[in-house]
Amino acid sequence: MLQISTFIFNSFGVNTYVVYDESHECLIIDPACQFQQEEQELSGFIEEKGLKPVRMINTHAHIDHILGNTFVCERYNLKPEAHSAGLKFYETAQTSGSVFGMNVGHVILPSDFLKEGDCVEFGKSTMKILYTPGHADGSICLVSDKENFVITGDVLFQESIGRTDLPTGNLDRLLESIRTKLFSLPDQCIVYPGHGPTTTIGFEKRNNPFIN
Repeated sequence: MLQISTFIFNSFGVNTYVVYDESHECLIIDPACQFQQEEQELSGFIEEKGLKPVRMINTHAHIDHILGNTFVCERYNLKPEAHSAGLKFYETAQTSGSVFGMNVGHVILPSDFLKEGDCVEFGKSTMKILYTPGHADGSICLVSDKENFVITGDVLFQESIGRTDLPTGNLDRLLESIRTKLFSLPDQCIVYPGHGPTTTIGFEKRNNPFIN
């Protein structure tokens, strides 16, 4: 059975997720640690639970979602995995960070690229990749069909959607991604977003003012 733990990191309040099963292998999704105490919180949890990080995935490469990439990669000997369409954001991460007063430092580029339909395997578990652009090129969601949840990054939030006024943002594409990809999931499917509280697909179908 998959378990998911949430950590809220950095001044943008990004949800970082650790997903693991009984094998103790885990995924780290959107490591957003900005400060040393946040790095210690993440690594302390992993050590306390006896987990083995085997993959690190970015739902997209906006600066607030990749701040902890270098820490995680160096500590656990991993490299980022992401969609190739988001590569430009890694290449400009230092400049983007400086706009918000963040010292990004060394940026590790993805070595493996994920695409629509790929299966992310770890331990005894599998999650499926959906390509969901609109908030940013390269935005992906990770679905567990077996456990009936989806990690949506900044595509879909509780009663809201990702902003589309940043580079490569496009409202029509975002709404299409939500309606054709996410809203095809079961109504009971739990949504773990990039910011804010969890919700469900059914609740957003009924109540999200940006989609209805």
